[in-house]
Amino acid sequence: MSTPRTYEVRTYGCQMNVHDSERLTGLLKGAGYAAAPAGEQADVVVFNTCAVRENADNKLYGNLGHLAPVKAAKPGMQIAVGGCLAQKDRTTITERAPWVDVVFGTHNIGSLPVLLERARVQEEAQVEILESLDVFPSTLPTKRESAYAAWVSVSVGCNNTCTFCIVPALRGKEKDRRPGDILAEVRALVAEGVTEVTLLGQNVNAYGVEFGDRQAFSKLLRACGDIEGLERVRFTSPHPAEFTDDVIEAMAETPNVMPSLHMPLQSGSDRVLRAMRRSYRSSKFLGIIDRVRAAIPDAAITTDIIVGFPGETEEDFLETLRVVRESRFASAFTFQYSKRPGTPAAVLEDQVPPEVVKDRYGRLAALVSEIAWEENKRVVGRTVELMVAEGEGRKDAETLRLSGRAPDNRLVHFAAPDAALGTPRPGDMVTVEVTYAAPHHLVADRVLAVRRTRSGDAWEARTAAPAAPSGVSLGMPSLGVPAPLPAAPACG
Repeated sequence: MSTPRTYEVRTYGCQMNVHDSERLTGLLKGAGYAAAPAGEQADVVVFNTCAVRENADNKLYGNLGHLAPVKAAKPGMQIAVGGCLAQKDRTTITERAPWVDVVFGTHNIGSLPVLLERARVQEEAQVEILESLDVFPSTLPTKRESAYAAWVSVSVGCNNTCTFCIVPALRGKEKDRRPGDILAEVRALVAEGVTEVTLLGQNVNAYGVEFGDRQAFSKLLRACGDIEGLERVRFTSPHPAEFTDDVIEAMAETPNVMPSLHMPLQSGSDRVLRAMRRSYRSSKFLGIIDRVRAAIPDAAITTDIIVGFPGETEEDFLETLRVVRESRFASAFTFQYSKRPGTPAAVLEDQVPPEVVKDRYGRLAALVSEIAWEENKRVVGRTVELMVAEGEGRKDAETLRLSGRAPDNRLVHFAAPDAALGTPRPGDMVTVEVTYAAPHHLVADRVLAVRRTRSGDAWEARTAAPAAPSGVSLGMPSLGVPAPLPAAPACG
């Protein structure tokens, strides 16, 4: 019996890419490939790329350059490039890196195994980019990275036209899944042991636009509340322009919808928001936050902010600081604006000097950290139930602590419980008392209870099985489970 060819998937960018990589992994596994053992060079290396950051191109071509001599020394090795950068650059990839075997886009990830085989047989590069979605990705085989938490796509693409964002041009117009298909996937995941799902879309609260139901997303949240065994529901990322009160009501009235909200602000200046083509203003954004906190007092609200958008003045930046102070974010992903070829903002005049952007970025980051620390201190002394996480505490081994996520998605490092309570597994629930706050995490030195769960059972069953490496490496700061927040500016 011949040894199966091995694969590795390298992922860069947002949660949508991480979820797509789970599908790519499922496709390769279904086609007979095996994950490459740790430390061994895979026969097939797949790059699932991002096009949001300015240095995305340099990162990809640098990585491809490092693999060129490796491939030359390994007969039969193949390299494939997919994702948003592939959708954008197309044949440019094989022109700049002629040792690449396959280029595929965001609309045809299901074609990867066929393209790899065609490139092998024909001994020439295969470039296949579709302009619209071929098959909804959620119908493809998926090898999920977590036994206890899962992404579930409700839509792909985006109908907005934000001037800084390349995503709609690469992911296409919004395509919505039918509610029954989404709920069937959630129920199937719960049956496998998953107890937390994150509903995923470029603009998740616009869900339903394709089939004409403006309240489809709030109905979907409530329907998730009826699924027995589903303990936690999250979603990302909503757009402030389409954030409606029925969604707030559904969040407040559905017990398993978690009290956390990630809603991109991007700028606090109405003038800059207009230039960004963001169809809301700061007063609307702050109004949504007020209504969320009135309905869900303990909600943790997080955001994305871009500093240095073309034409941003000091007065505009001060407006952003004002909105940050009023919003009291639990955390914020802050980004220095970078040009993306193909976006309207890339050709705007009055680009802000880099030294000014750097200064503003530092001031904003300091304020965000100061407020996050103050908000975290308010949690000290509270009793919270955590879902034990795998791979989120980088210093857990050194501090002899474990890590988990609170209902509001705050990261909590907690002491190992007494032996009488039992050893919690990833996916289990622990009740702790928060004893210390830092700007970006909490510490709990008192564990009050451990609740073993079906998710913990599923994790234990998976880890007890013969060791099989995942074959997926992430070019972003998250491992194994859905990242709690976007790691790159979303279309939200």
